[in-house]
Amino acid sequence: MDNDKLPLNQGQQIQRADDADEGLAIGEIIAVLMEHRWLIAAVTALFLLLGFAWTFVSKPVYRADGLLQVEEKSTGMSALKDLQPLLGDSTTVSAELEILTSRMVLGRVIDKLKLDIEASPKTLPLLGGAMARRHKGDELAPAFMGLGSYAWGGEKIQVDSLRVPRSLLDKPLSLVAGEGGAFDLLDEEGNLILKGQVGTRVEEQQFAVFVSRLVARPGTRFVLVKRSSEMAVKALRAQFAVKERGKKSGILEASFTGPDTEKIVAVLDDILNTYVRQNVEQRSAEAENTLKFLETQLPALKKEMDAAEAAYNNYRQSRGSLDLNIETQSVLQSLVEVDNQIVALRQERDELRQSFTAEHPRVQAVDQRLERLRERRKQFDSDVNKLPDTQQRVLQLARDVEVSTTLYTNLVNTSQQLRVSKAGTTGDVRVIDSAVASRDPIGTKKSVVVVTSLLLGFLCGVVLVWIKRSLRVVIEQPETIEARMGLPVYATIPHSRQEVEIQKRSHGKNGANELLAISNPEDDAVESLRGLRTTIHFALLDTQHKSLLITGSSPGLGKSFISKNLGAVLAQAGQRVVIVDADLRKGHINKEFGLRRETGISEYVAGAAEFEHVVKPTSVPNLWVVTTGQIPPNPSELLMHLRFEGLLEKLSEQFDTLIVDAPPILAVSDAAIIGRHTGATLMVARAGRHPIAELEQAVKRLNHAGVQVKGFVFNDLDTDRQRYRYGYKGYVYRYQYKKS
Repeated sequence: MDNDKLPLNQGQQIQRADDADEGLAIGEIIAVLMEHRWLIAAVTALFLLLGFAWTFVSKPVYRADGLLQVEEKSTGMSALKDLQPLLGDSTTVSAELEILTSRMVLGRVIDKLKLDIEASPKTLPLLGGAMARRHKGDELAPAFMGLGSYAWGGEKIQVDSLRVPRSLLDKPLSLVAGEGGAFDLLDEEGNLILKGQVGTRVEEQQFAVFVSRLVARPGTRFVLVKRSSEMAVKALRAQFAVKERGKKSGILEASFTGPDTEKIVAVLDDILNTYVRQNVEQRSAEAENTLKFLETQLPALKKEMDAAEAAYNNYRQSRGSLDLNIETQSVLQSLVEVDNQIVALRQERDELRQSFTAEHPRVQAVDQRLERLRERRKQFDSDVNKLPDTQQRVLQLARDVEVSTTLYTNLVNTSQQLRVSKAGTTGDVRVIDSAVASRDPIGTKKSVVVVTSLLLGFLCGVVLVWIKRSLRVVIEQPETIEARMGLPVYATIPHSRQEVEIQKRSHGKNGANELLAISNPEDDAVESLRGLRTTIHFALLDTQHKSLLITGSSPGLGKSFISKNLGAVLAQAGQRVVIVDADLRKGHINKEFGLRRETGISEYVAGAAEFEHVVKPTSVPNLWVVTTGQIPPNPSELLMHLRFEGLLEKLSEQFDTLIVDAPPILAVSDAAIIGRHTGATLMVARAGRHPIAELEQAVKRLNHAGVQVKGFVFNDLDTDRQRYRYGYKGYVYRYQYKKS
């Protein structure tokens, strides 16, 4: 439709709609948020309440910290550095990190501190734990609301041993406190397992328990769990963490978290001490294994040394006193040195073969060194062969004595050093800082939780509003009707709080007569109806009948509100106006004017009442009303009667304006029947009540019946929202008289 062919106000409104649709304005966003501000406030309050509840019921978690140092040496004595090849390579930090979290270390801690036994009082779900933690004093807290089976603060239990069948590992058992330190142990189904007494070990079949301490009122329940070794280690690892403080610093920072500060300090200290202890034991065990190997070699070397000395002495006695010249002594020293090196490398190779295969690079490196020493040995042998036979024999015997004596002496010294090393081993790690617990709980602070819940609640409220808005396909603005349907909106009636109050009072006073146009003529809605009065005057100029049909697509749109208040506004302008309540099913205009329903359309069409009796005056000057009369069984047939058509014609002749309030067109066909006998038809649309397709279907149904819709009246527009959207109250302007 060309805007030039439209009425002035319609073209301006379409242009305004086009401008508004250019993008999602900030004002529109603010308008939507303000429209649903109570929903957003409710969601925000809910999240804020949940945040406060979380801070109340959440269990505080503390952390204990400690420091370890990993040294790159394998013995505690600087004098034994030459034993380094025998005792292995220096420890790496990454390996120590794995050892710290291994089952070997953590398992010892679990066994020592009995961490595989969990015993805790049973508290009321949600709030019970928080209330018990906040109990002060040594006395037991009184049972809340008589719930004596739950713990409310001050209850204590210490279980030193617990044995259950394998099938009940990691499953909760119940311990019920009794009189005088007695207790009952129950399974998950509540069946009695055994009865016991504090301070006495109780055994029965596959069960055994020793409770050393129990402070609770009779009937209080405790939860006992015997953890399997796998689950106990897993739970301990979840609370334990260790990392290297600085790259290649050798300083390990260990931490342990939990709700009990005394317990986490004790557990972390025991983990650190157990780790240091196993490290010392490992180094001591390595020294002991090497010592055992050397002790197996010493007897054989002692025999070889004795045999070499005996052979050398016997040969000298048989040949007399023999002395070695300087050249022979030099050869002897070289031979002894090479032979000692060969023997030492063979021992080193035997040590390596205990840990590596023959193809290992370290073993092959030793083999290559042995091969080079054997080549040197062959050279010395060629030099010895050049000596006289006597000198050769003496040299050989002296060499055997020297080599065996040197080797035996070195092994004896090494074994003595290993014994000293074993006794004084301190390990490669040490505790720098013992465990200390934090004074304040770790994790998110309560104030942060509250602020976060507040922001999260607001965001969720906004998201909920936008989802709700996305799911709503209803019309919010009158421009949508004009742009999509090509029909003008003659008036936009803003929402009236005064009308809402009138409706409440009307229901409370059993239908007392009160009109907004009379009781509050300065209301914005009434002012909009005055604008509609002028528009209707021009709309009826080219019509044959001075009558106006007001209908809608569905019930609850406010068409009766428009009809009666428009009639009052027209009457106040000096026109003679009559309102016909043609809703023969649910018409109620008579109530607003304090009139009875009887003697109306039904009676007139049936011939039971005269025209003068049907037209009833109201308290408003120049305003008359024709009521529905008795509710007929066949309203549509009654409206199609010729007497109803004659009634409308008489009313048009005797009054300046005739307003017919008809039922909704999509509900019944009455409006289509009446529309043929009226001059103009207006549809009432209500903001936020129907999709555009509903209005299109209503107009199409009227058009098929031969009734042309002149335009729309857009009712119940939220002007507060429009103020945020456009910067003023939409299409509604206030211009009121101010009393001086």
